[in-house]
Amino acid sequence: MSSVVQPQQVAETRSAKQPRRKTVSSRARRENLVGYLFMLPWFVGLIALTLGPMLGSLYLSFTSYDLLSAPRWIGLQNYGAMLADIRFLDALKVTAIYVLLSVPLKLIFALLVAMVLNRGLRGLAIYRSIYYVPSLLGGSVTIAILWQQIFGKDGIVNAGLALLGFHNLGSWVANPNTSLLTLIVLAVWQFGSPMLIFLAGLKQIPQEMYEAANIDGAGVWKRFFRITLPMLSPIIFFNLVLQMISAFQAFTPAFIVSNGNGGPYDSTLFYTLYIYLQGFGYFHMGYASAMAWVLLLIIAIFTAVAFRSSRLWVFYQDEK
Repeated sequence: MSSVVQPQQVAETRSAKQPRRKTVSSRARRENLVGYLFMLPWFVGLIALTLGPMLGSLYLSFTSYDLLSAPRWIGLQNYGAMLADIRFLDALKVTAIYVLLSVPLKLIFALLVAMVLNRGLRGLAIYRSIYYVPSLLGGSVTIAILWQQIFGKDGIVNAGLALLGFHNLGSWVANPNTSLLTLIVLAVWQFGSPMLIFLAGLKQIPQEMYEAANIDGAGVWKRFFRITLPMLSPIIFFNLVLQMISAFQAFTPAFIVSNGNGGPYDSTLFYTLYIYLQGFGYFHMGYASAMAWVLLLIIAIFTAVAFRSSRLWVFYQDEK
């Protein structure tokens, strides 16, 4: 015989479950509260150290402010003054050349080194550590000073060229034709970080694909362009965006090598260096704030273009 559940029993069962639901709900609320308390220092730092200064600089970009007197509202005059500022245009040009040359060269060199290390060398961990060290030290003041000495008149570079028969060479950093080149070489030297990311991506490529291509008679270059590059395209895109943003924000090497004034004939006047000179050298903090927001807009545009173009050349394995 099948037992029939009475309505009274159903009501008692529901009433018995309600306190448990309330207990679970209150426990979840307490756990969420604990999580928010742990995140509170991060939120305080975000508001006090990031959002607050950003909003403050946005306001100052519409004012005339010399750090000594109260800001005076002038509207869009700071932004309009940039179009007539020759040094501003020179800083844009120098930064554009630096980004367009240093980023591709760094990624190409990092990929080449990663492919060599991926061939199963002995002591791979040691090589990875050695090659990563420049990425840790490259942005420091010490390395910038050392770089200035290396490419100086009596530096190692000229000493090596003298052995090849090139004598009476001047300082590379004091020559407006070569000063920017030394900073590009310094940027390429810091290839360790993208190299490690490339190396991790290379290890994820199935070896069966190379074996099948080798059986079909594909050469080294064909395997590289048909297998390696397409499979690494998400990693290349990731490194491209990171290195591009970092290149736009480069400051320390240009400041040290050029002795803080943009080098000979503004040949190393990076955009960030000119912001520093306007804000803390000439006390035009309102103008410097406007320049900072223009830089943010430029980086946003280049990043958006990179994401937009990625649809044409970035391949993901889960795509059909």
